[in-house]
Amino acid sequence: CSVVFLFCFVFSSGHNNIFFAHKLALESNPSDHARASTIFLSKSQTDVRDKRKSNHINHISHVSPGPMSKKYSSCSTIFIDDNTVSQPNLKSTIKCVTLAIYYHIKNRDSGKSLDIFDEKLHPLSREPVPDDYSRVDPEHKVIYRFVRTLFSAAQLTAECAIVTLVYLERLLTYAELDICPANWKRIVLGAILLASKVWDDQAVWNVDYCQILKDITVEDMNEMERHFLELLQFNINVPASVYAKYYFDLRQLADDNNLNFPLEPLNNQRAQKLEAISRLCEDKYKDLSRAAIRRSFSADNLIGIRHYNAVLS
Repeated sequence: CSVVFLFCFVFSSGHNNIFFAHKLALESNPSDHARASTIFLSKSQTDVRDKRKSNHINHISHVSPGPMSKKYSSCSTIFIDDNTVSQPNLKSTIKCVTLAIYYHIKNRDSGKSLDIFDEKLHPLSREPVPDDYSRVDPEHKVIYRFVRTLFSAAQLTAECAIVTLVYLERLLTYAELDICPANWKRIVLGAILLASKVWDDQAVWNVDYCQILKDITVEDMNEMERHFLELLQFNINVPASVYAKYYFDLRQLADDNNLNFPLEPLNNQRAQKLEAISRLCEDKYKDLSRAAIRRSFSADNLIGIRHYNAVLS
């Protein structure tokens, strides 16, 4: 009897340890929990430290004191930019999001991927894919140009860019994948596709993206979206606290990489404009989750009945 009791105790303890370890892993996922650190910011820290060290050495050795280019607030003048958490600046946000993707690719842990995201197996254009497509890391400007083209053609918002990054990190965490030279375009495209359907007021359908990327088929877009949703475990909810965390971490990333936003003095007119924007956006972000479910009703139905054609174009 004592042996059976000991066995049950050990089994129960092991089961509890697995349960708590799984729970801890979920709570450390930044795309679900506001207290968890974003992955892109941690991946950028090594490069940021090297840049600061290099800049410090160059400043001591070569740079002579001169007029300061950065503007600082004082008692009489306050400098602000037009990039706020309730209404981010589109161009600046896309720059920051693509920089985060750049660091994901550059400082990836491995090259683990899936065939559905491989650009060689599922090309986005008829142009031949280079032989070294899986080895050469894309530059930041290449990623920015790709994302900027999609956002401009589909008229997507800055908020959609932030949610795109949330979905991307959620995919990498849930599916235990890495974003790398071979798959970054299709993973980013899948995240943008889902974010635009869930979070933008007027959804862009798969067939619309086929008008932007002329050589991709609707069937390919449908299959990629289906896999993306399954890998996310159909979790398309983004709490307002998580959204805000990603916004401020993107601001930190911009500051670390000298992506300074244009600053202008705060006057009465700008103050009134900011106050009006804040009031208009308050209701929009007060219940962000409910709005997501309402706009993604067909995607939400996939959890139960899995009618894929309800989501796909």
